[in-house]
Parts: sequence; C-alpha cells; structure tokens
Amino acid sequence: MEWLSVLILLVLLYTLISVYVVLHNRAYQRQLLKSETTQDDRADEKEPGEETGDWIYDHISFFGPIMAIRTHKVGIFDFFAKFSLFFRIYGTLGVLMVILVSIFFTISLFLSLRYTLTYKPTPTGIYEPQNLLLIPGVNQYVPGTVAVWLALVLTLAIHEFGHGILARVEHMRVRSAGLLLAVIPIGAFVEPDEQDVAAAKGMPKIRMFGAGITNNLVFGLACIFLMITLFGMAAPTTSPVIYGIYQDYPAHQAGVPQDSIVTAINGTPLSTREQVALFLNGTRPGDPITLEVQKDGIVSTYPMTLAMKPGTNSTDGPGFMGVIYYDAPGLVTAVKGSFTPIGLLKYLVLPFDQSEEGQFLRVLGFETTDTQYYSAPFPGFWGLIHLLFWSGWISINVGIFNALPMVPLDGGYIMQEGIQRISARFKLERFASSLAAGISALVMTTMVALIALPYLLHL
Repeated sequence: MEWLSVLILLVLLYTLISVYVVLHNRAYQRQLLKSETTQDDRADEKEPGEETGDWIYDHISFFGPIMAIRTHKVGIFDFFAKFSLFFRIYGTLGVLMVILVSIFFTISLFLSLRYTLTYKPTPTGIYEPQNLLLIPGVNQYVPGTVAVWLALVLTLAIHEFGHGILARVEHMRVRSAGLLLAVIPIGAFVEPDEQDVAAAKGMPKIRMFGAGITNNLVFGLACIFLMITLFGMAAPTTSPVIYGIYQDYPAHQAGVPQDSIVTAINGTPLSTREQVALFLNGTRPGDPITLEVQKDGIVSTYPMTLAMKPGTNSTDGPGFMGVIYYDAPGLVTAVKGSFTPIGLLKYLVLPFDQSEEGQFLRVLGFETTDTQYYSAPFPGFWGLIHLLFWSGWISINVGIFNALPMVPLDGGYIMQEGIQRISARFKLERFASSLAAGISALVMTTMVALIALPYLLHL
C-alpha cells in the first residue's frame, strides 16, 4: 500500500532526527553542568525563556515521542493587549459559542454510539485505521495536496495564536510558542506562565482556554464564506456535458463515453441541456436516434433506440437516452445559497459523501477534471478555492473536537473551570474534581467505543 510506504519513510526520518536531537541535548546539558563555575543556577534549572546559546538545545525538546520546536520571541502577543476590551468581548461571546458546540457534539457522540450499537456498521471506510487520523495523503478522504497541508498549518497557528492573545489580554505571561510534531505537524502550542494560569480564576481563565476554539470556528466559517463567494465568480459552461451514464440504458449500450459533450441529435445542432431536453420531448420510447458527441476534440456518432425513463410505465412520455448531465450553472447557484446550517453540514461531510450531490461538490476541495466545465476568473483560482475549503473544513473540525468536555482538550479545561466556579458558589468544591474527571472519562470512553465497536461487533 502506497500510504503505508510513505508513512514508514516518514517515521524512519523522524526517528533519525529525534535520536540526533536527544543525544545532542543530553551531551550539551552535560557540558553545561561541567562548565558551571560562575553561575548559581544549573542549566536544567534555567528560567523559562532563558536561552543558553545552543539553538537545538534552546528550541527543540520532546514530550515523550512528540517533538516541540519553540521560540521565546513572543513579544507579538503584547501588541494585542492594547485592545483588551475588544478581545474580552470577543472571548466571552466565543465561550458561549464553545459551550453550545460542546453540548451539541457531545450529544451527537452519544447518539452515534447508539447508532453503532443498533446497526453494527462494518469496520470499513472511515473506520479503517489510516482514516482515524488527520494525516493528509494517508487518510484516504483527505488528499495530500499543498492546499491541505497549508490549511492544516494555518489551523494550528490560528488556534494557538488565540491562546497567546487572550493570555496577554488577561495579564498572563507567555513564555514561548511553537509547533508540535509526531512525524507530521499535529499541533501548535503557546506556553503561558504556569503560575499565572494557576492564579487566574473564572472568566479570564475560561476565555484564555476558549480562545483557540473560537478562533478556529470563526476562521473556518470565514473561509467557507469566502469560498462560496469566490466560487460564484466562476463562469459555468452551459454545454450538455454527459457526466454519468445509466447502466444497461441506450447510451451505455451504444458505448457513449462519459465527459463528452452532446453536439447534435439526428443532425440537429444542440448547444445546451435545455435544447437537448426540448428535442427529446418530441420523441417517444422506441424511437431510433443518432447521437453526436465531442470528446477531446474528436466528434463521434452513436446510433441508439430510446427507452422509457426509469420509474415510468408509459410509452407516451419522451424517450430516454440514460445520461446524467453535469449541471455547472445549477451547482454555482446552489453553492451561492449554501451558507446555511444545512449547507455547512454538507461541507463538513463532503470528503465522505458518496451521493450524486457530494460528487458534484467535490470540485470545491479535490483535484478533479470537473474544473474544465468552468472558466476561472484569474490564475490560481482553483488552488485558492481548495485552500479555502480545506482551511474551513479542518479548522471547524479541529474547533469542534477541542470543544469536547474532555481533559486535556480545551473544552475539558473550560468544563473543569466552570464546574469549580459553580461548585464554589454552593460550597461543594470537594465534588468538583471528581465530577469533572467523570465527565471527561465518559466522553473519552464514548470516543474509544465508537472506534473499537465496529471491529469488536464483527469478530
């Protein structure tokens, strides 16, 4: 399997780099300890943010198998502290949004568990091991294109930038920021001062934890909106493009190729789907016709006998060739009006959608020949459309996942802080930690069950 070969090569490269960095850091630490003559503080006890002069030692470290690449130059976050009122309002509204998302999708998890137990889906498709992680090119539903990788990096940066901004707005120091790697980028991080975070209480702390999720959701929605707006600038073809062919119907039996354009029937020139439909309205099932199509600049003719349309039993209706047309104008119109809750849901499931509508919409996020049916308004148009789609898709999904009330996710810390504040009002603080841990464990167990049950139920 190609994805497995790529994954093995990435793991080997990551392992070699990791071994080198670990050995280098240990050797440098020993060197610092030996050379300590005038300093009172040991190298491994240096203050957060203090650099020793060795780039690898100062900027690369490990949390188990996860590599952290950091910078201590985080003064950019101080700039946003000047706009504290705006960001506190933004953060408060964001927390409300995060709570709603957390409740809705936690309920969805439980409903999904009920569905799994009831219908026992087979462990294929989205349940396959490589599809459980968001690794572009390895996950079969997420292509390894430049647009997807850029979208992933943007999502991680936007998320952590939110934490850094609200930390400074709420007077928490930021020690460092950076990127987390486990073979591929899996996250970004901002390190607020631990003492400042521990000292923060109530809404300041909740706003800081919720800022990353809020940024992801707002950024994701903005990307989807921009994608919809830009896609409306594409000029769709009005030609009768044959996109699909019904098996065992006249066009299939005659050998008409997909992705060809109808140019004439019985010698009558036709240039739009409406003209083809009008011509066929004058025919009946059983009528012979000669269909002329063009593909790759070559014109071919196909004689056939028209059939009855599926679902009808009358010979009085128009004859049926058995083709599906690519409705480019209709798709542009549909996408323009899709910035709705239902429309957003369609985009979130698009990579997995095997329906006819889903296949038409794939032009928004996947490299497909369907782009030939549109005139792009400027160079790089489709690359930008794909970048916006995947930025929206990844960012919204990352926001939703992080909103779940499960430690160590941001939603878990928000839930934990909220329970502590509410329990304090009723002098029930002794139960707060147990309740938060119980909710977190319940959500974690549900997620593990959703992954494992399709396999366990088919042993």
